[in-house]
Amino acid sequence: MGRVTVSRRALCLPKFAFLALVLSFTVEAATQKVESIPVLGTKAFPESITSTSDGVLFVGRLGDGGIVRVKPRTAESTVLVQPGASGSRSILGVFADEASSTLWACSNDLSALGGSVAGSDTWSALKSFDLNTGDAKHSFSLPGSHAFCNDITVDGKGSVYVTDSANPTILKLSAGATTFVVFAQDSAFSPPQGGAGLDGIAFGSDGNLYVTTYTAGELLRVEVKDGKAGRVTKLSGNRHLQFPDALRSLGDNSFLLIEGSGRLDRVVIGGDAFAVTAIHEGFVTPTSVAQIGTTAWVTEGQLAFFFDPSKRNSSPSLPFRIYAVPLRKEDSK
Repeated sequence: MGRVTVSRRALCLPKFAFLALVLSFTVEAATQKVESIPVLGTKAFPESITSTSDGVLFVGRLGDGGIVRVKPRTAESTVLVQPGASGSRSILGVFADEASSTLWACSNDLSALGGSVAGSDTWSALKSFDLNTGDAKHSFSLPGSHAFCNDITVDGKGSVYVTDSANPTILKLSAGATTFVVFAQDSAFSPPQGGAGLDGIAFGSDGNLYVTTYTAGELLRVEVKDGKAGRVTKLSGNRHLQFPDALRSLGDNSFLLIEGSGRLDRVVIGGDAFAVTAIHEGFVTPTSVAQIGTTAWVTEGQLAFFFDPSKRNSSPSLPFRIYAVPLRKEDSK
């Protein structure tokens, strides 16, 4: 099992250094104009969100740890996965796999930055919990001593794919397996000096895998054939992405995309290029998105208050919230 060292702290801090500046310009956010639901926890710092077909949301918490279940129809909120469950620490990516009734979650030890201290893990791991009860199932350590599990997707055969923000690798955990293998590795995934690399991940309707790189602001395609990775292509866009984070498939090779600078976007892939259009702007460090019908639910992380040492004596706007953004017909497919 890989041990977390100071290098992980070095990875995380530069990723959000820019956001301290962004925060001062986005405090009067446009999110005030859309419906929202509070997220439980005074130190929630929501980092990821996923949904199920019955319209339930699951939110991972960076600061408090654990995973909150939200029912938007009633605004009912409960802690489904308790902080520290299965040794977990700060929860980043979450993914609801209804086929196996599993809630997958990325856990990283960010206790040195004020993250959850409830768990015992000092390494990066992928956790699995029962989707209905929140009971722990399994824990899978990421390979290497400096791994950083960030986001998750699952294929039709139940294999799980995670992005490692500290290394230029997409990892794969096949259904029934107990250890990861490197699914794809490429220099284009490499984190820049003092920054973060791979982040969002999702399958497109073409069967290929798409990923974002946070600091470099890139969107890349990994060709997939017979379950194996092929050519990696850096896609060219109609504008440069600013801290692209979560990526969620819409169909017809289009995606919902979060930009950490404050936007929810729709991205459409065409050949080796993409076109991005803003759906909603003005969030304070949005971190992830999940779709329920014609509504996109966005987590607002306010992460500058977590990662920026100069703001440790300041307080984020409480309670933390997830925001409902209505999708136009052209934005929902």
